[in-house]
Amino acid sequence: MDRIRIVGGRHLNGTIPISGAKNAALPLMIASLLTPETVTLKNVPNLADVSLLIRILRNHGTDAAFDGKRANGHAHQGDTIHFTARDIVDTTAPYDMVRRMRASFWVLGPLLAREGKARVSLPGGCAIGTRPVDLHLTGLQALGADIKLDGGYVVASAPGGLKGGVVRFAKVSVGATHNVLMAATLAKGEVVIENAACEPEVVDVAACLSKMGAKIEGAGTPTIHIQGVDELEGATHTVLPDRIETGTYAMAVAAAGGDVTLEGARGDLLPGVLDLLRGAGVEITETNRGIRVSRNGAALRPVSVETEPFPGFPTDLQAQLMALMCRAEGISEIRETIFENRFMHVSELTRLGADIEVKGEMARVKGVPRLHGAEVMATDLRASVSLVIAGLMAEGETMVNRVYHLDRGFERLEEKLGSCGAEIERLHS
Repeated sequence: MDRIRIVGGRHLNGTIPISGAKNAALPLMIASLLTPETVTLKNVPNLADVSLLIRILRNHGTDAAFDGKRANGHAHQGDTIHFTARDIVDTTAPYDMVRRMRASFWVLGPLLAREGKARVSLPGGCAIGTRPVDLHLTGLQALGADIKLDGGYVVASAPGGLKGGVVRFAKVSVGATHNVLMAATLAKGEVVIENAACEPEVVDVAACLSKMGAKIEGAGTPTIHIQGVDELEGATHTVLPDRIETGTYAMAVAAAGGDVTLEGARGDLLPGVLDLLRGAGVEITETNRGIRVSRNGAALRPVSVETEPFPGFPTDLQAQLMALMCRAEGISEIRETIFENRFMHVSELTRLGADIEVKGEMARVKGVPRLHGAEVMATDLRASVSLVIAGLMAEGETMVNRVYHLDRGFERLEEKLGSCGAEIERLHS
């Protein structure tokens, strides 16, 4: 397995281009199953999860064709990929594929809506919590789907097509919102989704579906109205910038010190995060190029925050914030309300000298004068990048093991940080 070696103490200065959002790109790719025409997605990040999902979509009969990079194009622009699911050749999503990435379970709704049937493996376990799929299933049942569980597979059918209805989610779920939203576009009649996720990625998927001919109102609010149509057509859509990557690099600059422009970043996608960083003593300026982040000598102030669905503080930035607060002057309190096992990075941060106490869903982080480099182990995607942030602050060498987690969600991380002055390299096994 590859490892990442970091020598801390280097300030970051320069520009970091922000990639397309993984959490929007994946459901946008899956939405291509809803039409026999071509869906062209621009600014798709080059990530392990994207590559795996392309394999899954090809298994269903989707053709995925990449545009070559133009000679005068920006070196850091994402891929342009043309997805064409002219014929669905297989409505089964096998366990061997779905177990490796939970988002692949979202093919259930589009396959069911277009073909009237689907057989999709239940996803495997998740390091950061159970993340059950019951909301997906009850949502589709509310649209008339017949659903059975058979040998670890969800077997769904709707021979006469999905029907209009009201879907009331018992709790906010981004994945279930994506799944039901996509399925509802081809339902007969009106579908109302109540307690829907309001995340920008849901809005981005709804915008693309609308370009494809879907009739959607209310995306980005807790109530979404969809008037089903007989068929969808092709469209071209640009994936929005990744707000989690934006927040991650903003915290990396805050941790290491320096002055970096996050090119292409949008402040409206991180309404509470930027204000929280300002409160911690970080200078944040929105420009026509993106977001400028700087901290030059100012002490970090502690913060108190809890993770919440959008527009609250994202759970996907909790680990990164914890790493940053390890050097704040005082005690920070971070409450994790979304996933029950998302403090697994704490033991690894303490190997670097962090002072963190966990009680239930609350972590108290007492800032320390310095961190020291050490060997650490990544446990999940966001935890792995928190160790990189800690390594940028630590004295000496930090070695981050099991970095395949990073490749699922961060594109060219070593290159982006290295171009701004970080001493960081990937060591191949």
